[in-house]
This record gives sequence, structure tokens and C-alpha cells, in this order.
Amino acid sequence: MNKRDQRYLLTLLCICFCTSALSIAFGYRAQPTPSTDVAITGQILDNTGKNPIAGATVYHNSKHTRTGADGRFSLTPISATLPVHVKAPGYRRAAVAIPNGSNKIEIRLTPFQAKGLYLTHFGVGDKGIRNRALSLLKETEMNALVIDVKGDRGYISFKSEVPMAAEAGALNLITLHNIAGFLEDLKKQNIYTIARIVVFKDNILANHEPRWAITDSRTKKPWMDNEHLAWVDPFREEIWKYNIDLAKEAAKIGFDEIQFDYIRFPTDGKVGNAVYAKPNNMENRLKAINGFLALTYKELLPYNVYFSIDIFGYVCWNTNDTSIGQRLEDVAQYADYLSPMVYPSAYHLGIPHYRNPVANPQEIVYYSLMKSAERLKPLKLPIRVRPWLQSFRDYAFDKRLYTATEIKAQISGATNAGACGWLLWDPRNSYTYVKEALKPPQPKPASGSGLGK
Repeated sequence: MNKRDQRYLLTLLCICFCTSALSIAFGYRAQPTPSTDVAITGQILDNTGKNPIAGATVYHNSKHTRTGADGRFSLTPISATLPVHVKAPGYRRAAVAIPNGSNKIEIRLTPFQAKGLYLTHFGVGDKGIRNRALSLLKETEMNALVIDVKGDRGYISFKSEVPMAAEAGALNLITLHNIAGFLEDLKKQNIYTIARIVVFKDNILANHEPRWAITDSRTKKPWMDNEHLAWVDPFREEIWKYNIDLAKEAAKIGFDEIQFDYIRFPTDGKVGNAVYAKPNNMENRLKAINGFLALTYKELLPYNVYFSIDIFGYVCWNTNDTSIGQRLEDVAQYADYLSPMVYPSAYHLGIPHYRNPVANPQEIVYYSLMKSAERLKPLKLPIRVRPWLQSFRDYAFDKRLYTATEIKAQISGATNAGACGWLLWDPRNSYTYVKEALKPPQPKPASGSGLGK
């Protein structure tokens, strides 16, 4: 080493020594930042801070995991600039920043059960219908609103940026012209928002792209159901992508939950004439529905949004796929909430011991949900069951009105079965008897008060 190099090295050592001495003298200390090869660890608790939440989904930096029985988790790698997203069915979701200089975190979630009603594609755009529904939410215990993002005919309610939506003509009947503002207003009222997306019943897309449609063997044109509406083929992955893109868009806009309806093969109409891209047998149906649901759940993880699936009420009872691709134990693996449509009018054969379902609404709901609980328990999944309840006139038996008495009976059946909330369905969006059904019981007059004299 020459003299010049020796002087340079000596100077460098002096600088390092002085810097260190100053740090000690004045208490300076560099703030450590989480290293990318270090795990972030933590615990998810309820809002009391006492009870761990098992099975919560934790997402951070493109990785995800679920908490153990003690509510604890570990994820690698860390990104100090990205939040930790957490969701657990039965609780509000959360997004929490990593504490400065730490790789440990504790997150508390607020318990929540959605109790709500549904607005159709047209209903949500009608000021009178919309305000009536919002008034019901304010005046009762209800706290959630299900809104058609893509309704039964395939129309989308807002100006979607998904290219296929415009190409197919699904934006020709927009009913929500400021959906971001609408959702923001609902959030201010603490209303939980659910985006309903009708998947395989899609008259718009089937006619735009007949090669993606279920085909009628007689006409070679898109097959139609009893409502004269065409369906798309559940085997076509182009359909999967379209609906997943819509779901991600709804999540980005700000919905709390994405709900898939008509996530099945058709049942009404001349189904024997329906031709699919693959043989229509149970094995293929299950692969199609389960494959699509698994992909959807994975694609929605970065958005920290809840994902729910509507299923037939009889799926709670049938151990096969009910000929529609829905088997309870299968679909439960890919959702946060299952919403069986336990409308008494839809039980055309009744259930054991109750052959007149519309006369026994509480029993139909209770025993269907108990049956689902019995089958789901061995799976040890964090999924919650939240049923759809009937708030419309019977159409299959004696055409009776479903008044406050029947609505209250169904809610009682759901509550007694341990459901995580409930949703009311009325395709007319009238909800005539709901306020009366949810009216709290009047206290009895005290003995000897003299009332009534």
C-alpha cells in the first residue's frame, strides 16, 4: 500500500470514528426498517382485544395466509410501504399500516352481521324506490344494501371500464350515473354495500357472442330459459374473465362485498336441448363451477373485499350437485359467505315433516340452515352462512301474501339456527311489510299501572 492509499484509509477511519462518537454523545440512532427477508408477524383479535380470531385472511405484499386458532399469523416478505389487509367473516374488514421500525402488529376487528335488502338494476336508479329502501334502513335494525352491478338480463348499472361491457351493449341501460358518490353516501350512513353480479344468466353477452352461449340443439342459436333469456356457457373461461373483471372493478369502486348469483347451470326451460362446450355431467359441472370460484376468490384477495355466493335452498339438503354444479362442501371452500335462497315458495317438495313449506316459513329456514351447519362443521372453514329470506307473494302453492308474520318467522328461524345475518328478497322492491316485521316488541304495561281503565 502506498502512502497516498494509507492517508485515504486513515481519513476514512477517522470519519467513521467521529460519526459513531457523535451518535453516542447525542443519542442519535438510525430507525430500523423492516427487511424484505424478514417475516411480519401478528395477531388478529376481536374489538375487545381478548378473543383471537381463527381463520382470518391476512394479505400483504402479494402474499396471503390465514390465522391459526390463536389468531396469529406470519407472512414474508415485508413491504413497509404497504398495509396489512385483514378480513374475517362475521367482522368488518380492516387495512392497517405496519408500525414504524417494527415487524409485529396487532389488529382488532369489529363484529358485524349484515341485515339488508336488495335493489334491482332498475330499482336502484329510481329515486322513489331507492329513498324508500334507505328509509327502511334508517328506521329498522337493517344495515346493508345489495345492489345490482350486473342484473338478471346482463345490463350493468354504472359506466364500467371493462372493455367487454361496452362491446356487448351491457352499458345501454345505466341506472347509477355516479356510483362512487352513491357508495360514499352509503358509507357515511354506515351502510354495508354488496355488489350483486349475475354470472351465467346473461342475455346481453350470449347474444353478442353466440359462440360463448349455451346453444339450443334444435335452432343452433343461443338456448333460452322460460323467461326467454339466454345463458352463457359455464365452461367458457372467457365468461369467467368477464365476470371477474367486473367483480374487481366493483371492489375498487368501494363495495364491501361481491356477491355472485346464478353461479350455476340452468334449471328451467327445455334443459334437455341445451348444448355446452363439454359434456353436461356432474363431474364436469363441479369442475367448471369450482374452478371459476377458486379463481375468483384468488383474484379478489388483493382488494380485501368479502366474496359471497348465492345457492339454491335445496343445496343445503342434497349431497349431489342438484344438477346445477353446486355442492355445498365444494362451494364453501371459495367464499366468505354462503347465501342459500331458503324461500319457502322455492321448496316445491317441502322438507321432511313439512310438505307445505309456505305454511311453515320458520321451520323451512331453520332446518335448512341447521342442515347446512351439520355438513359444514367437519370442514372447519371460517365461512359464515347468511340466508336470503322471502319478502314476496307465494307463486308456487296458494299465492298467499308474505306479510310481517311470515317475514318475522323466517328471521326467527335464521337467528335460532345461528345465521350470520340475513337478506330480504323482493323482486318488486316494495318491501311492504318489512317495517312492521322489524318493529321491536312493545313493553307490557306494569302490573297495577291502571292503564286501560
